[in-house]
Amino acid sequence: NAALAAESTEPKEIPIPPIQTPMGPLPGPAELPARPGLPDVLRGATGAQVTSARDWPARRVELLRTLEYYAVGQAPPAPGNVKGRVVKTQELNGGTALYRLVHLTFGPEEKLSLDIGIYTPAGPGPFPAVIAPSGTPPGAAPLPRLPNGPTQGRGVNVLLVVGGGESSASPSTTPGTIASEPTTKAARGGGRGGPVDPERIAATNPALARGYAYVVFNNNDCGEDTTLRNPDGSWAFRNTRFFPAYPNYDWGLLRSWAWGVSRIVDYLEQDSRIDAGKLIVTGASRTGKSAMVAAAFDERLAMGAPVVTGGGGIGTYRHAGPRRSETLDIMVTKYPNWFSPHLHAFRGQREKLPFDEHWFLAACAPRPFLALEGDADVISLPEAVRQSIDAARPAYELLGASDRLAAHYAPHAHAFTNDDWAALLDFADWHLRGKKTDRKFNRFPTEAELDAALQRKG
Repeated sequence: NAALAAESTEPKEIPIPPIQTPMGPLPGPAELPARPGLPDVLRGATGAQVTSARDWPARRVELLRTLEYYAVGQAPPAPGNVKGRVVKTQELNGGTALYRLVHLTFGPEEKLSLDIGIYTPAGPGPFPAVIAPSGTPPGAAPLPRLPNGPTQGRGVNVLLVVGGGESSASPSTTPGTIASEPTTKAARGGGRGGPVDPERIAATNPALARGYAYVVFNNNDCGEDTTLRNPDGSWAFRNTRFFPAYPNYDWGLLRSWAWGVSRIVDYLEQDSRIDAGKLIVTGASRTGKSAMVAAAFDERLAMGAPVVTGGGGIGTYRHAGPRRSETLDIMVTKYPNWFSPHLHAFRGQREKLPFDEHWFLAACAPRPFLALEGDADVISLPEAVRQSIDAARPAYELLGASDRLAAHYAPHAHAFTNDDWAALLDFADWHLRGKKTDRKFNRFPTEAELDAALQRKG
């Protein structure tokens, strides 16, 4: 009849098969209370308030367990066997800088690998270092890539299907289809604009000019950013890179990219030219989110400095939405492959979340953390960023490090610019190298300034 016909054509989501992890289950939204306000970073699981720095490490463990289960998925432990082989060494720009291509191996039976590029200024060092995903390192062989899912990046719910099991945006494409050939973009290594000239990087990178090392890798070499699905509905990205070695972990792509950063740290701790006590992680947009995750979970990272992170990044879910900013509902439908599979259940009920994004910032305390934003970046709401900074600050205050948590707005949209680099390096010089700065942080744009920024962008 007509009712059944209508029901059969109504878009439905292909369910994601659950993964049983070592953590086990935690309460879902039906079992959790509504909390319109932001969950307190200093109120422990028992309800007791954390009032002493001595009790902070235990509270941080609680924060991370919650974030791992609900926000980004459970990752495997550190493999403990990272080794690096220098594949190529090259002097750059008349000997003013040095580039090394290093092939890392690790994991079960040492079968996992990751290529990284390390730029250092001239001299013996050791140098503080900025770690950033920047495409395939120069000289490394680009890995083959799966194509995007049929509706990936189109602003629609990538989990939706129409009756019959076909993609609502591409009726001729079965959701389980996986291409066996890399796309043209994949053949270039997943970056933009083809191979990167290390001479150009050495001449133009702001970190090198300020006496920092610059360490690059391709985040897609950790886990491929695709919304393709297997015939059973599971994510095809779980067939790639690090994931097959750890089938009993439900980590999403953001966590896998962050886990890759930690493997880079494992190697840099052995590198005599790198100051392993002054490692900074950055990235922009989706890799800005993963930089935030990496800084929260790995205390060896001395500073986090994510750029234009948008929804699922610095700004709180509970305040997102105005000015076309990205909300929880947008993130779990357009980009569900980035997150924990448990986050999707909170669609339409963000007030049930037992955490919010400020917990990632609090988990970094007392280490320096700088959120770099653009005043014309509509996907990120400044008020949501401000709320996150303010709600995480009690953890920093508890540890006597209130000035180490900050945000900085530059005049741009969704981009990573030299203005951001300058603020990042000023903040790092201040907190990691003891150099004073006249730059002011934590000034958020007003509504009038936001309107003017959008007019300037247009």
